[in-house]
Amino acid sequence: MEGLGLQKIMKVAPSKSLVIRINLVFLAFFLIIYASLLLSPSSSAYFENAASLVRFNGETVPVHFDRVSEQFKWEDLFPEWIDEEEESDVPSCPELPMPEFKDYDGIDLIASSSPYSCKFGSEKGRRDWKRRTKVVMWSKCRPMMELFRCDDLVRQEGDWWLFEAEVARLEQKVSLPVGSCKLSLPLWSQGINEVNDLSKFQSPTRAAKREAYVTVLHSSESYVCGAIALGQSLLQTGTKRDLVLLIDKSISQPKRDALVAAGWKIRLITRIRNPRAQKYTYNEYNYSKFRLWQLTDYDKIIFIDSDILVLRNLDLLFHFPQMSATGNDIWIFNSGIMIIEPSNCTFKFLMDRRKDIISYNGGDQGFLNEVFVWWHRLPRRMNFLKNFWANTTAEASVKNELFGADPPKLYAIHYLGLKPWHCYRDYDCNWNIGDQRVYASDVAHERWWKFHDSMDEKLHSFCRLTKRRKLELDYERKLARNISFSDEHWKIKITDPRRSHAV
Repeated sequence: MEGLGLQKIMKVAPSKSLVIRINLVFLAFFLIIYASLLLSPSSSAYFENAASLVRFNGETVPVHFDRVSEQFKWEDLFPEWIDEEEESDVPSCPELPMPEFKDYDGIDLIASSSPYSCKFGSEKGRRDWKRRTKVVMWSKCRPMMELFRCDDLVRQEGDWWLFEAEVARLEQKVSLPVGSCKLSLPLWSQGINEVNDLSKFQSPTRAAKREAYVTVLHSSESYVCGAIALGQSLLQTGTKRDLVLLIDKSISQPKRDALVAAGWKIRLITRIRNPRAQKYTYNEYNYSKFRLWQLTDYDKIIFIDSDILVLRNLDLLFHFPQMSATGNDIWIFNSGIMIIEPSNCTFKFLMDRRKDIISYNGGDQGFLNEVFVWWHRLPRRMNFLKNFWANTTAEASVKNELFGADPPKLYAIHYLGLKPWHCYRDYDCNWNIGDQRVYASDVAHERWWKFHDSMDEKLHSFCRLTKRRKLELDYERKLARNISFSDEHWKIKITDPRRSHAV
């Protein structure tokens, strides 16, 4: 995919080409959305303070545009659900007021206020010969990190911020849909059942790139088997990117050797504690994921949780900016697969706010959603969650068909709930526990084990059951029998040889 512009990936009708061009040349469109919600500051004080950051001579010109409707809400840009498959509806984003661009061709710099919320703001500056743009902003709190990284900050005085950002990076971001109300990577158009052939956007990787797939293991060895399968599944897709695994000292040397054999390049980290978590809980050290931003020897990484199995090549996603991810619920993205741009400055920003930011779920996903509020929606097939929230026969039929499709229709399956290697091979053990049954799929379970069997046999021993987990499984089956769940999975005879060879 060398030299491919993101705009070429976007499947846009010719009638929309003008809109795309306007977005690409007017980087201040967030200004239009949000600055219109505020009263302008005193013009004399406004430009006097701006001048202390950027010296300029000439005329100041007010930019005129209509106010955003009072009915406009955040949910309009980040809806709870969109029809990704376009079966009955074409996802769309709200119409936003724009100025008459032709009236402002001679402007060198745009500066404006943004509201008293760290979620908003951006303006356009003049490009220089290095293809960078200078941006001045007036805001009570930090402008959005999705647009202006802290690495781009040149100077700050009071509420004034001066950034110098790469034009190409900004152009890419505004070529994407506004919010998650539309897919950043459409897979098809309405009325077309066949998925677009994304291979036409790709070309073979001829040289090593500063890009990598990364996962993290810490505090326990319970996900080592998952990481082994993840690494092997990535290699099976033909990717030439590095596979980097961040681990802490809890991972023993034999397990490290197996992970290297599975394709991972190991880096040792010190885990990071979540200051709001209680001791010995599952999320006590899940802020260790912040270490991803310290991988500055890479320009871009794709983080993948170790409970994910990759079925198709994901290299296409390296063309998308931070923060790109699939939807989880309402305006929340799922952190199982994320496109990240490493930065020590961003890492420090995250660390400095560990005690201040409240995560909605107590974990890293909730924290990151508070920081990266302006994310780009990837198709759910890129990170397909194994769940059945609707609990209907129709939902189960559609999802299980996708889980079992061969050749695969999904790019990756995210195994929520109890993991396949923590169950007996015979069936998905999520069926045994009442509040976990929404994650149960024998089809997805069988797919994971089929892939496991295709791996080098030397790696199989790292997916054995522990004696403790065997006891838990047998106890959960007993409870399911007592409850008499109607699916009767608890009646299935266990033939998994691991039952007799627990470690």
